[in-house]
Amino acid sequence: MRRSVALLFYLFGIITSVTAQELQARIMVVVNKDKVGTQVDRKIFQTLQNSLNNFINNRKWTTDVFQPAEKIQCNFLLNINEVTEQNVYKATLTIQAARPAFNTTYQCPLINFIDDNVFFRYQEFQPIEFNENRIQGNDPLASNLSAIMAYWSYMILGFDYASLSLRGGDPFFAKANFIVNNAPERNGISGWKNYESVRNRYWLSENLSNNRFALINDAIFSYYRTGMDLFYENEEEGRNGIFNSLSFLSSLDVANPNSMFVQFFFQGKADEIVKVFSKADKDMKDRVLDLLMKLDVTNARIYNDLK
Repeated sequence: MRRSVALLFYLFGIITSVTAQELQARIMVVVNKDKVGTQVDRKIFQTLQNSLNNFINNRKWTTDVFQPAEKIQCNFLLNINEVTEQNVYKATLTIQAARPAFNTTYQCPLINFIDDNVFFRYQEFQPIEFNENRIQGNDPLASNLSAIMAYWSYMILGFDYASLSLRGGDPFFAKANFIVNNAPERNGISGWKNYESVRNRYWLSENLSNNRFALINDAIFSYYRTGMDLFYENEEEGRNGIFNSLSFLSSLDVANPNSMFVQFFFQGKADEIVKVFSKADKDMKDRVLDLLMKLDVTNARIYNDLK
């Protein structure tokens, strides 16, 4: 048994009953009606949705044994935005994952991110397959979808394990990095290369595997294991753990300005952080607010509630 935690509350709503392994995922495929014409049979996307749910939920991603209550709650929303040619689609993928704070029903966000570089081929009833020894497959464009889904599955596992033990996520981050280094290549496929963007799958994986970003591990572990996991039994100790996490992130940001990880870390956490520090003394609030205004400018309006 990997851990013993009762999951009584689902952050992402009711999850349909599936034969799950480590991940208990709810995957939805939606179509942008303004950009995808009626000539495309919508039944294809329902079949795709079912195939993706089977692929994620029925695959064994680790060698550990998960009890039903230990499965990681996650959501994937694949938004089809364009048909570039027959059976070839451009889409965005929203990834959300959470894990419970110990001895509570509260779910702490792990990942809340939109991957806007999803380009793939899919024919109805085409199997969704992923071979770690041959990620390109016979058709890189068809293999790109399964590679992206596998990458984010390993990222979810990595963040979950890293939140439970220091550097516990390293094996899964390494698997995600292996996918990056062996990703499908073809015109139109993007998100896997350093020169394509400053915030994509490549850069998240690079940050998590680069020794210059070693403080990432301390930040994740402090935030969850010595912060959120302790907060409901000892608020002061929990706050200190989360404050330490923010301090680690501040040091990381000074040494590596504008890194992808810092922005990635804060997505979905602003309201949670405000609630954690809402009852802190003024000195602690001032110190936290100073850090947050530098680290997460996007959510400055939310953090103003700490003044």
